[in-house]
This record gives sequence, structure tokens and C-alpha cells, in this order.
Amino acid sequence: MKPNSKDSSWEMNLPAFSTKPKHGRYDVVIIGGATMGACTAWFLASNQDFKGKVLVVEPDPTFSKAQTGASNNCMRQQFANPINVKIGQYAADFVRNFRENLGGDPKVPELSIRNFGYLYLSDNADLTKVLQRDQSVQEECGAGTKMVTADQIAASYPFYKLDDIEAGSLNTENEGYYNAPLMVEWLIKKSIEKGVDYVQNAVTAIGREGNKVTNVTLASGETIEAGAIVNASGTRAGIVADMAGLKLDIQSKRRYTFIFRAKEPLDRDLPLTIDPTGVHFRQFGDDYLVGCPPLGEDATVDVDDFSAEETIWEDKVHPIISNRIPQFKDVEIIDFWIGHYDFNTFDYNVVIGPHDEVSNFHFTNGSSGHGSQQGPAVGRGVAEQIIYGEFRSMDLSPFLYERFAKGERVVERAVI
Repeated sequence: MKPNSKDSSWEMNLPAFSTKPKHGRYDVVIIGGATMGACTAWFLASNQDFKGKVLVVEPDPTFSKAQTGASNNCMRQQFANPINVKIGQYAADFVRNFRENLGGDPKVPELSIRNFGYLYLSDNADLTKVLQRDQSVQEECGAGTKMVTADQIAASYPFYKLDDIEAGSLNTENEGYYNAPLMVEWLIKKSIEKGVDYVQNAVTAIGREGNKVTNVTLASGETIEAGAIVNASGTRAGIVADMAGLKLDIQSKRRYTFIFRAKEPLDRDLPLTIDPTGVHFRQFGDDYLVGCPPLGEDATVDVDDFSAEETIWEDKVHPIISNRIPQFKDVEIIDFWIGHYDFNTFDYNVVIGPHDEVSNFHFTNGSSGHGSQQGPAVGRGVAEQIIYGEFRSMDLSPFLYERFAKGERVVERAVI
């Protein structure tokens, strides 16, 4: 099975990027221009206390192989770790007030969240206890998650087959879908208006003197001096860190997305349903989206490997979704693509700079599938670290790079 091209609704309407920087020195060079890079650039450029020049280096402005382009555009607060719940809440607020957050320009679109919700299903007592613990964490943070019985699920969503299900956790407040690529498009546009330089190029080397990085070398040959460097390079984050002589274990994991049309559509919105098998599916306009990891071992793949398992739909995906929702027995695949997660296998949580020894090298890596909604909080936090040397809006210090040396894991269990 070969991936189809995603339809035009995924394409960004961006101005053409120059291939050469305007200046020989920048206060901040951001390596990678997708979600994390765009968010960081925006929060630097829009901060009145920052007067420096910012360069964003992005090899592919179409983001065709980036996680941003392959994103399933999800929004949720159903996490096991309180800080991730709060990050999700900030993301929802940022999206709901997007135009205002970008300065009120009427050209900026109003973004919204399609609140069909998230529903985690449990088929055993141990998993139910885990969901109950997570629900307590979420409730303490002000999220609207509720534990529901199989009978309550059936009453609200009669299309599910629930013979094996004993409970679930459900939240329909600020949980569902939003247009993440459109958010990134306008962050880039407004950053450029504020003086950020975006170039279509690639970083091939990073200069370092002692405990400071000093410059980047571009594929076109230029060496650009840098006051600080931000690693926003997705699954290539480990490669970029290595250029600076630093260690970062970020692994690329394959994820499948299918868009399908049901011969007999459901009579109401389908929540993003996390089946006990690990397959998840949700509403996608008038159609449906399903996402899943590989058939067998969730192995690390090369960052350029977008090959597909030939029979994953027939052997895994369709049997699972048609078992859970019998109306999905007769469906037609209308689109299919493969994306990568940038997995931080240490604790499945984002790594944020600065480096504990090389203090002007900053990380925005390893969101492990949550990057689209974590971008605003991470970008703001990294910008604050660069400008003030501290987090001011939200304490993200548990995610600092220094936790590796200390062996302090901040584990996130709720990874899908």
C-alpha cells in the first residue's frame, strides 16, 4: 500500500523563502521552521523585551515530511502528568483566541476546536484504575474529564460494540480537532512581518567554542554567527545536537493515518476513541480518521523511511474499527499517509533547553506525538529562557535537558 498525497486542505499558503540569509549574524538561529520553530520564532518576535534578530532555517517549506504536515491535529487535556494537562489547557486557550493572540489583525483567521471529545476505553480492571488515577489528576487541574460506565457510553454513543468494555474516561471540553497547519502558517506569516528571516536551506555544521555554540554553516556555504541556537528539527533533533557535540536520544517512530468514508455514516460526531488495542479513530469532517502504530514492534526507523506495511489496513486497522463500530464494516479508504513521531524514549516528554553545559543551545524536541498542541507553550517557554533566563508564564522546568544527567524522569503514560 502506498501513501496518497494529502488533499489541498493540508497545504500552507506561505510566501516564498529566500535561500540566503540577509545578515551574517543573528541573535537567535532556529533550526527547523515547523510547529516548534514557528512557535518559538513568534514568541521571540512578539515579545517587547526582545530586540534581536531571528533566523529560521527550514529545508522544506512545504513541510511534506514534517510532523506538522502529517499531524492529526488533535487537542486534549487527558494526560497522566499534570504539567501536560496544563500545557493542553494553554494550547486550547491559545487556539480559541488565536487572532487576538496574534495582535488582532483581521486577516488572521479565527481558529476553533471541534469538540467531539476524547474517549479512552478500558477492557480490564487494571486499565480502569489507571484511567481513574488520570481522571483525578485532570480534575485537579480543572479539566472536564469524567469516568463513564459502559452503559453511559452506550447511552451517549449507541454505535459502539461494548461487550468487552467495562469503563471509559470522556472529556468533550476543549478536546477534539483544530487546524494545526493553519496555526503554523499564520505564526510564520506574522513572524515574518515582525522581522524574522525564514530561509529555505539546511544546517550542515554547528560551531562551538567551549561551553558556547557560536555559528551555523548552511548547505549553501555561508557561515552565520549565532548568539543562541534553537534545535526545532523534529525527528532530526539528535543529528542536530550531534553537530554541536551534544547527546540527545530522539528516535523516529512510524505512525499510520487513514481517512475513510462509511457507507452508513454515524448519526452523531465520533469522539477520538482510544481503543484498548492502541488504535484510535475520530470524526474527520463528514468522514473518519484512524491512526495507529505499526503491526508489530514499534521499532525506530530512519528519518527518511516512510515505507508502509503492505497489509496493515486488512490485518489490523479495519478488523479493530469494524469490531468496535459495526457500521464501519463497509468503508472506503479515501486517503492514507505515514508520519513520524519524535520519540523521547527517556520519559516520552518534550525536552526543553537550555543545555545544562552549553547554555546557549536550546531544545524543543521529543514531544512524542503531542507537538502540535504543545508548540505554543514550549515556544513561549523557550523564548522566555532566551530573553530572561527563566520561565515566566508557565513553569516547564521539569522538562529541562538537565533531567537526563540527574536521571529524573517525568514520565507521560498517555501516549497514543
